[in-house]
Formats: sequence, structure tokens, C-alpha cells
Amino acid sequence: MAGTPAEGLDPVSAIALVGAVGIGAQWLAWRLRVPGIVLMLLAGVLVGPVFGLLDPQRDIGPITDSVISIAVAVILFEGGLTLNFHTLKDAAKGVRRLVILGAPLGWLTSTLALRYGAGLSWEAATVFGGIMIVTGPTVIAPLLRQARLQRRPATLLQWEAIVNDPIGALAAVFAFGIVMVLNDSESLGHGLWHFIYGTVFAGLAGFAAGWLVSYSFRRGRVPEFMKVPALVAILLAVFAVTDLVMHESGLLAVTVMGVVIANANLPSYEELRRFKEHATILLVSGVFILLAADLDFSTLAGLDWRTAAFVAATVLLARPAAVLLALLGTNLPWKERILVAFTGPRGVVLVAVAGLFGVRLVDIGVADGALLGPLAFVLVSATVVLHGFTLAPFARFLGLTASGTPGVLIVGGSRFSAGLAEEIAAAEIPVRVADGNLYHLRRAREVGVPVFYGDILSESAEQQLHLVEYGTLLTVTDNDAYNTLVATDLAPEFGRDRVFQVARYKADAPRHALPSTLGGRGFAQGLTYGDLERQMIAGWEFRTTRITEEFPFAAWQEMHPDAVVVALLEKGEIAFHVKEPPSGSRLIALAPPRPKVAAAKGTTTEEATAAGQAG
Repeated sequence: MAGTPAEGLDPVSAIALVGAVGIGAQWLAWRLRVPGIVLMLLAGVLVGPVFGLLDPQRDIGPITDSVISIAVAVILFEGGLTLNFHTLKDAAKGVRRLVILGAPLGWLTSTLALRYGAGLSWEAATVFGGIMIVTGPTVIAPLLRQARLQRRPATLLQWEAIVNDPIGALAAVFAFGIVMVLNDSESLGHGLWHFIYGTVFAGLAGFAAGWLVSYSFRRGRVPEFMKVPALVAILLAVFAVTDLVMHESGLLAVTVMGVVIANANLPSYEELRRFKEHATILLVSGVFILLAADLDFSTLAGLDWRTAAFVAATVLLARPAAVLLALLGTNLPWKERILVAFTGPRGVVLVAVAGLFGVRLVDIGVADGALLGPLAFVLVSATVVLHGFTLAPFARFLGLTASGTPGVLIVGGSRFSAGLAEEIAAAEIPVRVADGNLYHLRRAREVGVPVFYGDILSESAEQQLHLVEYGTLLTVTDNDAYNTLVATDLAPEFGRDRVFQVARYKADAPRHALPSTLGGRGFAQGLTYGDLERQMIAGWEFRTTRITEEFPFAAWQEMHPDAVVVALLEKGEIAFHVKEPPSGSRLIALAPPRPKVAAAKGTTTEEATAAGQAG
């Protein structure tokens, strides 16, 4: 039974509320095209301290902190799964600099900002400064999706966020150990040995677990239906065991485990990664709601103007100084350095770890350790809101976004795809044609359309084509099975509503019908590759026509009854699922060749020309 508002919710109702509010906030952010993290923080504050509907400590109980710790571990593991060394390429040197030099420099500059900005003691500032190395993969990932940065700066920010996350937690562990030594809790030698032992053990445990998973999955020692459950069980076991040896070392272990699996070239890697992505979306929303709902306004009220000074010093001085110094001497363009330097949102790990060490500092006599949790929440809120609304415009100002308009990627070179691509390019929408046969790309190259020679599903395509530049995928090869394979494989990347393929031959026959989970959406009025190519050989051509109130779609259909509607252009965007084109939009259609001027008896040159130009 759920309790009354005064009594609070029972744990099941509380967890259900967290899930509903978190996912609801992300969905609303998607609809409004605003950063999801901003709405999640706002929603958590509203259901928590503002309206009192949710109090995690009251409603869920002491397991709240454990739930958050496990969620952070899964989030970091999923982040490790995205760190394939092949994606580094020309960003490798920058990433090494940001980790090897940027992390200690960030620790130093953040400690100074805490000491002289927030006014913390050296003990609390040193511990919190270590935690501030992290830039939050839970925040960076959705921001990168929204901002659509070019490949190299996006790679730099992604790798830095994920790799430095466990390093930041370990830096805090190290700093806390020094503070304990200075407070005569234990000897310096013992504290240093404990840190080294715990770090090495976590790294080896993560590597061993990743190797074990990769070996077992590749050799078929684990059946397909048990791979995800087995992976989750091993992940939790590794995190728990290493965390027992040294607190927060489990974060390092699960990150290393994810990186090992990501680079093992497993056949089932995509299924594992996508499952983890879905789980991470749910966990990120849940953790943000829990942390925001657990906020104590009375504690925040104790903060003064120094908090604002600390946030400003962190965003404008500490982060930029550390990054720019770390990247000094690299071949990165200065615009990319500036973007990375001024992009440092903090996320879940910072709040969770800061709260933990704040309590421990208070326990050993460092009174201002109680301020770590509130300061962390203010920093996260400020940087999330700031970067959430400014990253995309700032990147556009620097010229580092992938493209102003999401492009179209056409798989399959042919007369049809070359003609369609030329028409799309004329509408100033980015387009590229990909094919594994160089001869098939000849027509696209002749009309000046960018091409990619190679298999679109290859690792080379993943490395060379920045898929974030494209919002729509068309598969129009002469092989129906390959079209279905490409559409199915890339649907999670583009979104199933943005993946299209030409109709399959005999698709309606019971023997050839496929389930709805395979393939893409139909377009070009259900015509097959053979139908479209025969029309192109017969002289059909692409035409773009503006639909107006004076010339509505019905009039266009009456004038061109045989034409095939292929796409719709509206407000700078293109759609291939065309129903009733609104006034002001433009149609891209494949139409029969225009009748030759004055070919019919009794028709004047002007009439014939007008009839030919009406399309």
C-alpha cells in the first residue's frame, strides 16, 4: 500500500515514480529540443524538496546510496564499452594529454578554485579537487548527441569524460588517504600501500573480467540468451569485490572491463552495447532524479557569494587553464582547443562521490567537508544548464558542428540514386552516396555528389564516415537482402523512423514477407529497384516542384498522374514518408520525360513549352 503524502511512499511506488519522472523528463526534453539533463534536474527538485512527493532516504531507505553506486558503475561500464581504440585516430595524442597532463593539472587548478573561491580548507579542497577531474560521461553523451560536433572534438570530450571519471574518484581516494594520515589515523606508508594495492588490484580485476567475458563469448561457452545476464552478473561482482578492497576502486575496474570488451572485436558486441545504452538511459534519469530529490534547501541556504565565485572560477579559469596547458604543443587547431577547454559539465559521479567523501571528512574532524555535497550539486546544476544551452551555439560559432542541416546517406550507386542525390544537393542538403562497387559510383561522381567507396557496414566506414552528420538513411542497392541488412543494422543509429529502403521484389508474397523488425520504411511509392532503374533508362527525370495555395498538391497530381513522389522538402529539412504536402513545401518527384516542343499537331510552341515547364 502506498502511504499518504505525510507518511511518504513505499519503496515500490517511490522507484516507479523515479522511473516515470526521469523518462518523462527525457521525453519532454526531446519534444521541446532542450537538454534532457536540465529538465531531469528540474523535475527532481520539483518532486523532491519543492512538493515533497519524494524523499529518497525516507521512501527508499538506506539502500538509496547503494543503488546510486551500482547505477554509476553500470554507467561507467557502458562508457568503457564505447571506447574503441580505432575511434581515436588523430585525437589519440590529445586524449593522452588530457588524461596524463590534464588530470593532475585539473586537480591542481580545481583545488585552488575551491580554496580561494569557495573558501574551503586545504583538506576538503584537495579531496574535492580530485573529484572535480571528472567531466561527467552521463552529461557529455547527451550533449554531444544534441550539439552534433565534428568527430575529433567530440572524440576528445567523450574519451576524456569516460577515462577521467574513475581517475577522479581514485584521486579523491588518494587525497582522502593523505588527509587521514595528516590526522594521525594511520601511517603514511600504510595509506600509500593501501592506495597502490587497491588501484592495481582494480585494474587487474577489470582486465581479467573483460578478457574472461570476451574469451567465453567468442568460444561459445555462454549461450546467446545468457550473454547479457552473464555480463551484468560479472559486472556487479567485479564492482563489489574491488570496492571491498578499496572504496571507489570499483569504478576503475568496471571502466577497464568495458574497454577490454569494446576492443575484443566480439560478434555480439553491438547487442551488448545497445542493451547497455538502453539501461544507461534509464539509470542516468533515475540517478539524477534521486540526487535532485535528495537535495536539502536548508544546506544550500548556508552557501554564500563564495559559491558563485567558485563556480565562475571553475568554468572560466580552472578548467580552461588545465586543458589549454595540457594540449600545448599538439597539432589540434586552436578552435578545437577552445571548445574543449570551455566545455566541462559535471555529472552524477561528481555528486555521488562528493557526498560520500564529504561525510567521511566530517567523521575525521574536517568540518567543512559537509559543504562538499551542496557545492557539488550547485556546480553540476550550473554547468549542466550552462553547457546544455550554449554548447551547440558555441560550436556553431567556432565552425565545429558536423553540419547545419542533417544530411542524407544513400547506400547504393545507380542512375536513380545519382539523380536523387543531385536533386537533394541542389536543395542545399548534405548528401553522400556509398557503394562497394566503384563503377556504381561513377554517375554520382560525374554530377559532383560526394561518395564513399566501401561497404557501409565495414569498420572503415565507421571510422571515415561521421554518421552524426546524417539524419536519414536510404538503402537502394540492387540486392534486397543487403538493403534489409543495412537498414536493420543502422536503424538504432539513425532511428527507425529515419531509415528507408526500396521495396523488395515479391515482398507481399507469404513466402517472402519479413517481420516488421527487419528492414526500413518504404518510400518511392513502393517501387522496387528494378522499377526505378527501368524508369531512369526510359528517360524519366527528377523534378522539384513548389506546392502553393494557387498550385496545390491535388493540381500537381492531376497534371502528373504517373509521377512518383520521392521526397518532401520543408523548412530546410527533407522527408521521404510523404502524405499530403503542405503549402509552401517542395516535392521531389520522378516524372516521365517532358513532351518535345510542338510534337503534337495543333499545339503551339508556347503551349507545349508551358506544359513541359508546369512540373
